Amino acid sequence: MMGEWFPKWYDTLMSPLEKRGFQTIRKNLVSKAEGKVLEIGSGTGLNFPYYEKADEVIAIEPQSLIRQQSHVRARISRVPINVISAGAEELPFPENSFDTVVGTLVLCTISDPLKALEEIRRVCKPEGKVLWFEHVRINDSILGSLQDWLTPVWKRLCDGCHLNRNTLELMKQAGFKIIRIERFYKKIFLVVEAVNRK
Repeated sequence: MMGEWFPKWYDTLMSPLEKRGFQTIRKNLVSKAEGKVLEIGSGTGLNFPYYEKADEVIAIEPQSLIRQQSHVRARISRVPINVISAGAEELPFPENSFDTVVGTLVLCTISDPLKALEEIRRVCKPEGKVLWFEHVRINDSILGSLQDWLTPVWKRLCDGCHLNRNTLELMKQAGFKIIRIERFYKKIFLVVEAVNRK
């Protein structure tokens, strides 16, 4: 972990990307969340304004400084949002608790992403929706190798972020049924809509 500087500057660092398209991607994806929603690694709450159909949102965020920043966005959201401290590898919820699970730019930082995905399957209802926006390792010998080479340094700079995770394959391995994939920015970023088939 990088201490306090990364959480404090996260929104500022993300602002150029948000304005260049991430806001639209988030809005299009998050607006599809329905019913009781679990958001994984909600960060500073950048997704909160885009919940439209949700009845309620439980947002987990283990990083205390980032979680504190999210409370402002949670208070002004159009749907009830409860932000709690929890990690994705051990979700403190019973089986089949949520109609939709949302995650944006989060699986790259989780220590054991496969365990987290298995936990998400457990707490998501059968046929529940799972909505992801993630960056992935590029299937290109040069660019993919560059991601591999940069990842050790990048992890230290960016709070544990892995540039080179094959996140789509992890989702399939965990047992999710992939319904739709949309690729952005030379296929570095993916939007994935999946169903929790049990």
